[in-house]
Amino acid sequence: MTDDDWMREALAEADRAASLGEVPVGCVLVDAGGARVAAGHNLRETDADPTAHAEVVAIRAAAKALGSWRLEGHTLFVTLEPCVMCAGALVNARIARVVWGCDDPKAGACATLFSIGQDTRLNHRFTTTRGVLEAECADRLKRFFAALRAQGKK
Repeated sequence: MTDDDWMREALAEADRAASLGEVPVGCVLVDAGGARVAAGHNLRETDADPTAHAEVVAIRAAAKALGSWRLEGHTLFVTLEPCVMCAGALVNARIARVVWGCDDPKAGACATLFSIGQDTRLNHRFTTTRGVLEAECADRLKRFFAALRAQGKK
């Protein structure tokens, strides 16, 4: 499958998040052989857990399924650029590559505000690809937040 194909899978996860009233961010984790290992979507509101970002949900599921926290050789596809917490988790999980849809100008920690995955002071680095299905990923977020504003919520 191509990066676009995997991002469409991540978008399906984002739609699952939106159906729960969560910010529509979705994620898919793929092993070095190209097999889907785990997926996740935002569950912060559902689980009342500030760490339940799509990436962390997927990393936890993959580590449990594989019986190891080391996810070397894996690629993570996510609809929104990871934040500082998630980028740190990606470093700690030894993810090889991170692919995202749209940049996050307020919290992006892989290229926009920080470049955690390329920081040579850390013990692991990952490669990045940004802008995959960017318009579709950004549209999910724009529609979600427009609907919240229309309801008078932040």
